[in-house]
Amino acid sequence: MTNWLPNLDSRSGPLYLRIADDAESAIKSGSLPHGIKLPPQRDLAYDVGVTIGTISRAYALLRERGLVTGEVGRGTYVQSDDRSGAQIAQDRVTMSYGGTRAIVPPPGKLRFDTTAAIDVGQAEIVGRIMTEIASAHPGEISSYTRTLSPDWLEAGRQWLSSGTWSPEPEQILPQLGVHAGINAVIAAVSGTGDRVVCEHLTYSQVARSANLMGRQIALVESDADGIVPEDFERVCAREHPKAAFIMSSGQNPTLSTLPLSRRREIVDIARKHNVWLIEDYLYGGMIGDDIPLLAEIAPDRTFLLNGLSKSVAAGVRGGWVACPPHMSQRIRITQKMVSGGLPFLLAELSARLVLSGAAFQIRKDVLSEITARETIVRNLFAGHEFRSHPKLPFFWLKLQEPWLSGTFKQAALDADVLIDDEDEFKPARSSRVFHHVRIGFSEGRDRSISTEGLKKVRRILDQSPLGTSAIL
Repeated sequence: MTNWLPNLDSRSGPLYLRIADDAESAIKSGSLPHGIKLPPQRDLAYDVGVTIGTISRAYALLRERGLVTGEVGRGTYVQSDDRSGAQIAQDRVTMSYGGTRAIVPPPGKLRFDTTAAIDVGQAEIVGRIMTEIASAHPGEISSYTRTLSPDWLEAGRQWLSSGTWSPEPEQILPQLGVHAGINAVIAAVSGTGDRVVCEHLTYSQVARSANLMGRQIALVESDADGIVPEDFERVCAREHPKAAFIMSSGQNPTLSTLPLSRRREIVDIARKHNVWLIEDYLYGGMIGDDIPLLAEIAPDRTFLLNGLSKSVAAGVRGGWVACPPHMSQRIRITQKMVSGGLPFLLAELSARLVLSGAAFQIRKDVLSEITARETIVRNLFAGHEFRSHPKLPFFWLKLQEPWLSGTFKQAALDADVLIDDEDEFKPARSSRVFHHVRIGFSEGRDRSISTEGLKKVRRILDQSPLGTSAIL
């Protein structure tokens, strides 16, 4: 075993990335020769003066780069020269914007890091509708999309409606999914260097996309009920953001839902400081609560988005955005600039799924399966602290001492289960530590496979990290 210590002074960026980069340099220079054993994670963490979770993330990153291999009970070794199928080392852009998930997920693992719609047999319905479209619209399929069918807008109106409220059809645009729609909105309402408000924990791929477009992230505090209005006021007054990204119901990953009183306060603050609100209702639409949307309270400054990926079919990538008055054309042009344009087949398929009633039936079936699996989660994880919802396909699990988020993720990976550590949901550098992981359970059509994976996670949770390979 080597007594190697990383030189962190000559590098910049997050600690785990600096450690991994230094190790990679040492491996390529021969200072860490092939086959040598790296220091145990606990020892290296003590010597460097960082947490075990930081070392765990660095070692996991080295594994993703194909530079080391881990063996349960033996430790972590520099990979030999014969590395057939090893992943290509990732560049700095990949590491800066890729998050903590592997770019190419390792094969043979149970995907509890996804919340895509559960397979309830929707492929047959999608295939039938696509055949009908190809037969009825051969010319449109072979050409570019230049017009917006009224049916596409009506489908969006129906899917974006909540309670008795609906957006106006002329405010609606079909999108290449919710994420692409959010990117178009951010590009349309802000410029290089402008700030976008995000919570300390959120769907961070929005923040990474914003960073790629030259925007900066302003972090706002939240609690069990979501964004804290007083801190939102502080951020708006001090950092002058152009927009705020908000999941008003079923927040990912914390499952919080903003009470009506907070929604009204946030709207008032946004009006005072001229901030656009981007309301992601992808999970909120699945919950279907009766709390008025931000878009209902403030249609003049709220972009409302929802789509099909979590409750109907992620592979379809269908979605819609309802824009404030007079902003639809701007978003349409921006969407074309950032995405290349909307394919006819996607827009027509999404519309037919909704207008035929198929999307609503599929969603009903998916939600029924989610409820059954969430009941299993409640039973299996009884006695532990977590948040879940009977209509959402993930839960937010608090880790007991001495587990760290990254260490627990690695232990789950060693058990062939992919989950998300809390860093996956941090949209910017933050000193906040939450000691949570997010676990999805929508993978696979067979509920029993999902159940076995959840049992594995529970067994790991009941162990001490000392009994896993995550700290070797």
